[in-house]
Amino acid sequence: MTYSESLHLLLSLERLGMKFGLDGITRLLRRLDDPHKDYPAIHIAGTNGKGSVASMLAAVFTSAGYKTGLYTSPHLVRFEERIRIDGKMISQKSVASILTELRPSIVRQKPTFFEATTALALKYFSEKKVDIAIVETGLGGRLDSTNVLRPSVSIITNLSLEHKEILGNTIEDIAREKAGIIKKDTACITGIREFKALKVLRKVCREQNAPLFVATNYQCKERKSSLDGSYLDMKIGGMSFGRLSVSLAGHFQLANLAVVLETLKQVRTMGKFTLSDDSVRSGLSHVQELSGLTGRLTTVAVKPRVIVDVAHNPEATAQLVDSLKRLRLKKLTVVFGVMKDKDHASMVRRLAAITDQAIAVAAHIERSRSASDVAAAFAAEGCRVRAALSVQEGVQLALETVPKNGLILVTGSHFVVGEALSVLAPKRA
Repeated sequence: MTYSESLHLLLSLERLGMKFGLDGITRLLRRLDDPHKDYPAIHIAGTNGKGSVASMLAAVFTSAGYKTGLYTSPHLVRFEERIRIDGKMISQKSVASILTELRPSIVRQKPTFFEATTALALKYFSEKKVDIAIVETGLGGRLDSTNVLRPSVSIITNLSLEHKEILGNTIEDIAREKAGIIKKDTACITGIREFKALKVLRKVCREQNAPLFVATNYQCKERKSSLDGSYLDMKIGGMSFGRLSVSLAGHFQLANLAVVLETLKQVRTMGKFTLSDDSVRSGLSHVQELSGLTGRLTTVAVKPRVIVDVAHNPEATAQLVDSLKRLRLKKLTVVFGVMKDKDHASMVRRLAAITDQAIAVAAHIERSRSASDVAAAFAAEGCRVRAALSVQEGVQLALETVPKNGLILVTGSHFVVGEALSVLAPKRA
């Protein structure tokens, strides 16, 4: 198959919807000779912060000289963004080659899009002989396709009430689903603070004889912070990093950083990898370059400055707004759109505190909440707002109405940010 035919095959699977369980992915991987057993892995679940934690870890391992696989989702612009080695996207040739090998199983088995994509990623990492793979769950944990892994370390970043129709109606239900990635005798690191969720994790870890390390008791002094990142001192778990440069902007990244440092501490104790302090510093100061991460308070254009951030639920929106306030950034033009299953009114309520004018948009996907619904929510908060017919139109409208020294924030769903990036690509500085 060609690359185009391969993508067409994958996209045809999206119409099949979601199904949960490990039978499908297990059969696909068996067809590929179980490639996921060829390398150690770090497995990451959680509501928010998975991508940032995964990318920071990948950057450190790459900086230390290890060939590092990184699997995240969803992509923003190009499918290949999901699968990287040392920050470089999988080639179209490799996508076509592996999916050609998988095609008979896909036609016969009718797996989900995510099952097929996960099999593709795990096979690619095996073919390229990675030293380690950093793998992010898609949704949940226990029944997520990535849970075929037997990782060296499991991470659960944090939890909030999301996807209740799938994961459960209480924080304890969701914690049990995420805790499904915890494996016997394997360390688990978490950034969870919520008492009821943490209680569930402790119980699962006892049952699995898995050491649990809670990375919430840290001390941090921010020396300098801007949209280019942070310069700080951090102490956690007996580790101390003074004058540490982190290239990811946002106060919310401090909790993610604590999880990363605690994870690196545990990896060091295993003795399989040599991760010097210099490697940690170098990796964290070049996260985007070494991992390919974008869409986290990322500046993508100047004059006017355009920032994109995939704050796709109320908790992430609250963290984003808090970070912008700390940077003394207010009176923004906010281009915002979100999925139907999100509490959009709550998200808009938070964004209103930093909004000078809002432009409501909807991504080209059936699950998008209408721009008129989003506009009504901003109007209810007393914001000046206009509804655009598309993300492209919304971004263009913002660029036309904001002065050269102004500030535009594009946020909401990954789909909105992805479509915005496609529009902004020629305008990047």
